[in-house]
Amino acid sequence: MLKLKLLPLFLFFIFLGCQDKIESGAAKINWDRDMCDRCVMVLSDRKHTIQLRDPSSKKVYKFDDIGCMVLWFNEEKIAYKDSVQIWITDAISGEWIDARSAFYTTQNVTPMAYGFSAYKNKESIKSGDEIITYDEVLKRVK
Repeated sequence: MLKLKLLPLFLFFIFLGCQDKIESGAAKINWDRDMCDRCVMVLSDRKHTIQLRDPSSKKVYKFDDIGCMVLWFNEEKIAYKDSVQIWITDAISGEWIDARSAFYTTQNVTPMAYGFSAYKNKESIKSGDEIITYDEVLKRVK
């Protein structure tokens, strides 16, 4: 009888442990299932995806191209856009990097044709490519 009374408590703790508790850092992307929060295209390009987490609600917003995020900031009048942490995938390794400290090149093939690819290290960019900052990307997206 005692076992039956403890079963709901046991199940509660099992399900509690299964929840995705990540509330900082880059969230897991369900490739080919998650969709861009602006254009609603499926996230499949592992070299240009970008994400951020709303500082108050902790909701993660995902975008298939940095241009979608910039336009979303402006269209939705996001007040925290200058202070929120943003992660973007490195164009070579696909690892999540800080979008504000990344180095960007222009004239790349990207999901929504904005053309900006992010790199963790300036040395990984081939010679002759134009290198710009995150702030310059924001200015160039129209």
